[in-house]
Amino acid sequence: MKRLFILLAITLTVNVNAQPNIDMVQTDAGKISGTLSNDGGVHIFKGIPFAAPPVGELRWKAPQPVSHWDGVKACKEFAKSPIQGKPNEFGVYTREFLIKDEPLSEDCLYLNVWTGAKSATEKRAVLVWIYGGGFVSGGTNVPIYDGEALAKKGVILVSIPYRVGILGFFAHPELTKESPEHTSGNYGLMDLIAGLKWIQNNIAAFGGDPANVTIAGQSAGSMSVNSLVASPLAKGLFNKAIAESGANFINGPFGSTTLKQAEAGGVETAQKLGARSLTELRKLPARELLKQFGGRPIVDGYVLPQSVADIFAAGKENPVSLLTGWNEDDAFFDQLKSANEYKAAATKEYGTKAGELLKLYPAGSDGEARRSQIRILRDRMFGMQNYTWANIQSAKGRKVYVYRFTRRMPATADFVKYGAFHTAEVPYVFNNLKFVNRPFERVDHQLADAASSYWVNFAKNGNPNGPGLPNWPAYTTGAKQIMLLGDKPMAVPLPDRAALDFMVNVTGK
Repeated sequence: MKRLFILLAITLTVNVNAQPNIDMVQTDAGKISGTLSNDGGVHIFKGIPFAAPPVGELRWKAPQPVSHWDGVKACKEFAKSPIQGKPNEFGVYTREFLIKDEPLSEDCLYLNVWTGAKSATEKRAVLVWIYGGGFVSGGTNVPIYDGEALAKKGVILVSIPYRVGILGFFAHPELTKESPEHTSGNYGLMDLIAGLKWIQNNIAAFGGDPANVTIAGQSAGSMSVNSLVASPLAKGLFNKAIAESGANFINGPFGSTTLKQAEAGGVETAQKLGARSLTELRKLPARELLKQFGGRPIVDGYVLPQSVADIFAAGKENPVSLLTGWNEDDAFFDQLKSANEYKAAATKEYGTKAGELLKLYPAGSDGEARRSQIRILRDRMFGMQNYTWANIQSAKGRKVYVYRFTRRMPATADFVKYGAFHTAEVPYVFNNLKFVNRPFERVDHQLADAASSYWVNFAKNGNPNGPGLPNWPAYTTGAKQIMLLGDKPMAVPLPDRAALDFMVNVTGK
């Protein structure tokens, strides 16, 4: 009998230790409950309100405090994604890379938490995910953004939504006038800052460490990370950054428009919509607003007092350790020119610099010319931006690690031409290949395990290296060593530094 009681006690102890005990969490607005992963190892909370619904009179205002609630709020399903155009599949971007079709709503400020902590005292590192979508689309319920696999590797994954398009980035003189800060436009970025403040106030209850927060994003999410590192409003909210394919340094596509320019665009938009006042604009159905240009981050004098480049040049950015990079085929393209057409276009656009360009991006054959055009598109949109950030970071004596994702995701013939395409790395770094319908090979699963471990190690320690992983050296402006994330991860000197330097010098002048 005594032996039976001992065995029973051991069994109960094992069962208790195998289950997290964060069943109900007290946030600063009220208690919430979530769900468990199938194996019971991760607590999942979806749809946690972190700001008041930005609807009605709160449309185009900074996020306001969420109302308190009584009882326990069930946070078991994703909230509605930000209002945007219908997410249709295109090119290589099949359903796994897109938000659910419906529902979409202006009422969208609800974040999600995945935690494997078994108590609120563990102080696990926090990895915050910010989605891409050109600032006009995106959401947190995209299958490849699921945080369970990363939570199992020891971080707490938080995904924060933000308003997109015209509802997230719309400036107008009347909005500026009514604002206490006398500005308008960057509501999407302010949503992210509100979410980061929520983390500071609440993540400890989930077993997280508010002093060890990494912000990470891809494409427009990476540009958002870059903007948050530059913004004085985000000071003290994180200490590390992961930027995948996107920044705002050299003639960046986003983040360089001034408030005055954005206000003028807002007036024109209101006229096209037939709205004669801010009151009328706020009464228009959201779907009606979507008929006009979506908007983008601006230099508003508040969230971004200056351009991102000027803020970094003045040393006013928030100090971070940085992991950054881009993909081998990080480009959007349709029809590519023949070798002769490409040479003619290069001469027309680059003038006296065309000869140097053609040495770095050659056109010895039609095939080589097509490859060079993809490289130019990649480097102009993404490569030179993240390359510039890495050089700035290193020159200031801060830690930076640079990658190039080169794995061509196995695909049917229709997708082969896209290579290591824009966003291809995301299911690998999330260790979420199971959500993507492709004929993956053993090497893909090995790469996903390694890449996700690098990301988790960086979030924990500011260094991606760890047991069993190929060594990833820190990047310096001298050696310029980067990590190739491909069939076999390896550190190499940046292979096309001369081409990137050329593109930075020519495009930046």
